[in-house]
Amino acid sequence: MDSASPPPHHSSMESNSPEPKLDAAMHSPVGHMMSPTDPDNPQRWPLSKKIYVSAVATAFAFAVAFGVTSLTVGIQGVMQEFDISMTMAVLGLSLPLFGVAFAPIITPHLSERYGRSPVYFISLPVFALFILGAAYSSSFGALAVCRFFAGFFGGPCLVLIEGTFADVWAPHSTVTYYSFLSLASYVGAGCAPLVLGAVVTAKSWQWTQFVTLMIAFAAYLLGIGIPETYPREILRSRARRLGHSIQLAKAESGVTVAEMAQTTIFTPLAMAVSEPVVAMVTLYLALNYAVLFQWFIAVPAVLALTYNFTLHQVGLAFIAAIVGALVSSMTSSLTEKITNRRNCFTDTAAVAHLEYRLIPAIFGSVGLCGSLFWVGFTASPSINHTVPIVGTGVYVWSSMSVLTGLVSYIFDAYPAKGTLSALTVMATVRILCAAWLPLVIIPMIMGIQGKWAYSVFGFIAAAMMAVPLILFIFGARLRSRSRHGVPVMSGSKGMMMGQHADQEMQMSPGHA
Repeated sequence: MDSASPPPHHSSMESNSPEPKLDAAMHSPVGHMMSPTDPDNPQRWPLSKKIYVSAVATAFAFAVAFGVTSLTVGIQGVMQEFDISMTMAVLGLSLPLFGVAFAPIITPHLSERYGRSPVYFISLPVFALFILGAAYSSSFGALAVCRFFAGFFGGPCLVLIEGTFADVWAPHSTVTYYSFLSLASYVGAGCAPLVLGAVVTAKSWQWTQFVTLMIAFAAYLLGIGIPETYPREILRSRARRLGHSIQLAKAESGVTVAEMAQTTIFTPLAMAVSEPVVAMVTLYLALNYAVLFQWFIAVPAVLALTYNFTLHQVGLAFIAAIVGALVSSMTSSLTEKITNRRNCFTDTAAVAHLEYRLIPAIFGSVGLCGSLFWVGFTASPSINHTVPIVGTGVYVWSSMSVLTGLVSYIFDAYPAKGTLSALTVMATVRILCAAWLPLVIIPMIMGIQGKWAYSVFGFIAAAMMAVPLILFIFGARLRSRSRHGVPVMSGSKGMMMGQHADQEMQMSPGHA
């Protein structure tokens, strides 16, 4: 919620209830709807409870990300069983991503009205049902439909993880918690070919879906005891329990269909073309994700053709990607700790000047560009296979660092409603690009050779290296001129209280 519009309260709650006062939300940080002293505030929960909630959100997102990329090691089996081309078979990866692309648009409205827990516990089981349908599909058409709807219904898990982490962790650790929540999508997606390479070799492509079901079931069992974390829903539930009425501020995502469409469709589109900050970040992350997901098609094909890798060996090659994601999480977190320490932040509500959140993206942009040329010019029979494989790991480190820096920056770059719209367009565009490029990457590699195909992406990435630098130097000035902007913080530090609870976009996977 915008602090200029504190939620109304029911005066009778002050004197008669021994429970925490509902109107204490009036003194809460921007967008968080609950007082920092309210014992029900998720940011006041014991560390063990915060870790459990975070683990559950991670497990749900991991399961969906695993399922999205699971079919990549079964593409040859799908081609043979349904007698289709490779491009058609690759739709098994792209269609779930097209389904996930709807999640940033619809999930905020569901979460605003029902809280996070009900969305989690409906999303994952329905995702699992469509995964089961994919496993038993008797035609490619049925497989395609099931995979699309698996992504559509699983997508909210990849979106909600951001809101859940923002509910329980303080704003001064935004970069750190975003780097850890990103692991759910990156590691989940990377583990699918690693685990399933051996499974498909011994069984069949259908087992890519069966294993996904097992992981989803395990995640569901882990999450059975998860409490609600969304402050609006906590306040509503408390009022119902006490038999009192409560009047909260208007939902940032809108109340009527027209308002909801304005917030997550029309305003995002307008910001993508009228806001320089949003336009630059959206384009860069679109390139980032498109190249990231094409590896799930290109790596198996290139390693098989160039080095005669088996399916099991191809799966093992994705260890480099998983290591890259883990290292990115550590380096991004370390960067934030150093930044906060140098700026002498001890108040848990304080965060460094927003532009400092871009530091992981600045370093990551260099690796992003370099790794594309690295892989393109070393994937050759005359060069040991470990060289291009390590190059893909460097790309993943760079990709996740860029994502962490840029999205963490946008989190507090605008008031809550503007941030919601910005994150929506950023997430939707990058997921759509991630779904599109895998469909054309193999014809592109075959047509102009791998080194030139990746050089094209490398040259684009070289131009995009300027994005985090421009934002670091001129970002505050650009935001100050925006009609969606917030007051620019002066000096090297400032107070930016958490808008995060209403900002629950993208996989990131992710998503998702």
